[in-house]
Amino acid sequence: MTHNFVQVELPLDGVRVLDFSQFLAGPACAMRLADLGAEVIKIERPRGGDQCRAMAVADQWVADDSLLFHTINRGKSSVAADLKSEADLDAVKSLIASADVMIHNFRPGVMERIGLGFDEVSALNPRLVYGVVSGYGTQGPWRDLPGQDLLAQARSGMVWLSGSDGDAPIPFGVSITDIAAGAHLAQGILAALFRQARTGRGGLVEVSLLATAMDLQFEQFTSYLNDTSDAQPRRSAVNGANVHATAPYGLYETRDGHLALAMVAIAQLAELLSIPALDPYADPDLAYSRRDEVKAILRDALKTKPTQHWLSLLEPAGVWCAQVLDYPALLKSGALEALGVVQDVGGIETTTCPIRLDGAVLRNSMPAPQLGADTARVLSELNNKKTGVSA
Repeated sequence: MTHNFVQVELPLDGVRVLDFSQFLAGPACAMRLADLGAEVIKIERPRGGDQCRAMAVADQWVADDSLLFHTINRGKSSVAADLKSEADLDAVKSLIASADVMIHNFRPGVMERIGLGFDEVSALNPRLVYGVVSGYGTQGPWRDLPGQDLLAQARSGMVWLSGSDGDAPIPFGVSITDIAAGAHLAQGILAALFRQARTGRGGLVEVSLLATAMDLQFEQFTSYLNDTSDAQPRRSAVNGANVHATAPYGLYETRDGHLALAMVAIAQLAELLSIPALDPYADPDLAYSRRDEVKAILRDALKTKPTQHWLSLLEPAGVWCAQVLDYPALLKSGALEALGVVQDVGGIETTTCPIRLDGAVLRNSMPAPQLGADTARVLSELNNKKTGVSA
């Protein structure tokens, strides 16, 4: 499979981003901006740097840093600076004056105490787009609580949406609020950069894990807000997948694996799969009001034959269905290869940017930086610009 990996003119070429953030949401946002061509400089503590450097996933390391750190910090430079040091803080302020964007995810009030709050840096650089990720915003009863993905999931109600009725609360298996908040922050920053290009004015872009979690639940939460019963949505007791979806929506065990079924008329399923027990539920209203009965019939029937048997009946009829794959099976399918999803970054296999630009897959082969690796170069370039010396 060949892909268009040729260099394209990246839209953020020439944009300088200062990334003060740690862990996942902020760095993921900055990584996406780097993928789109921005120069991203991580500002890190001289001792230890981004705490994600020491946070291993599955006990995987690259040199002295975690594989996770390398995964979400590709394409960046690193400047080590002690923000409690007057000299380092002055150097950072000079960098801010040269930047288009800065990002941080400190708790509310921390950057203000340092002298790097939005009002202070806007005086240094009125064009600056100032991006902030917090757990729960800058106001309200939870403003000072730790902004961590699992905790935000727990407080948002979303852990009651997965699984089946009667199950304990189930969190997402990925850091969903972190990842989505990073994407939301990137969207806001891009919009503010567009305004900056038109007006020369910067601005403040804020996202929170909680607001992100609620946005992810817009369908379910909007229904709850407009339900006069004031009742928590109920998960299906059988093969739950969506609290509001009618039967057969869910994952079903087959003789050799699992099958996903989305929206399809029960009458059509009964005919295609030769399950006469479904015939009394052909009325769409019954498919919802008695969804657990319908799903139980399907659950018992689908166990009797292998996944491919059912797919051979459903797919030609255009039914929305899919085999449930694990990672090894997904890699063997060829689907990721067709999309150019995997790339090599400094000897690490990881994902590419999901955005395609002018038909090209965007690859950033620059690995994550060693702590402080670019301090001397970046500050020297900055001083040269101040004094008018050519690099």
